[in-house]
Amino acid sequence: MRAAHQILDTPPLLFEDPLALALLGPDAEAMIRAHIARHQTLYGRGLRSHVCLRSRFTEDRLRQAEADRYVLVGAGLDTFALRQPDWAKGLRILEIDHPATQAKKREAIAKAGWAEPQNLAFAAADFTRESLADILGRQQIARHEKVFFSWLGVTMYLTEAEIDASLDAMAHASDHPSVSLTFKQPDRGQGDKAMRDLVASLGESYVSDFTPEAMAAKLTQHGFVNQEFLTPERATAEYFTPPRSDLTAPRRSGIVYATTA
Repeated sequence: MRAAHQILDTPPLLFEDPLALALLGPDAEAMIRAHIARHQTLYGRGLRSHVCLRSRFTEDRLRQAEADRYVLVGAGLDTFALRQPDWAKGLRILEIDHPATQAKKREAIAKAGWAEPQNLAFAAADFTRESLADILGRQQIARHEKVFFSWLGVTMYLTEAEIDASLDAMAHASDHPSVSLTFKQPDRGQGDKAMRDLVASLGESYVSDFTPEAMAAKLTQHGFVNQEFLTPERATAEYFTPPRSDLTAPRRSGIVYATTA
């Protein structure tokens, strides 16, 4: 969807990701255009808007945070480390994901002819065998480090207990943790049901959902007391004013940035 945004939507783009298409391989653009009708439905544009908005919001908060370390939990095919701007050169970037996912990504990076940045490290994680706390414990994170966690598109596939354990690990990773995460809100209408059915058909069913109030309480429970929820009103003011010709602000937004101090 980030790649589709680069070729289907009118500049200025909501989220500039010039490497997304190349990372997917030489057939990616043709594949996207072959399914253009699906991408350009109201539902398709709405989902693309959400995916691009969550990355834009997270990277904007990252820049403002002046962090020492950027940890992407469930990094997938995120391209930040490959296109990092000058302000990010001093960051230590850690991508955490399943070994098979990381292997495919690193193979794609090599096929594209890119070098892995020196400030990028990978931590393979099988969360059926170990916890996020175990993985972070091997990273030699100093207590004084400002550690910024990106946790996008993950919580809805986890149980509440698994979410609690991960938030606890993030909260105790250093004395200065922060997190940008997405969460699914309770279903409301046919569009939500269609998305639930789609992900179930792909073998990864939704497990949890939260109202913004419930997520705020959970973050507070783990010490993330300063919270910035990207409400539809705020998204409209910050990212969709003046209005974009292709994408609109989501009617509901499960995106939040939170810090412990």
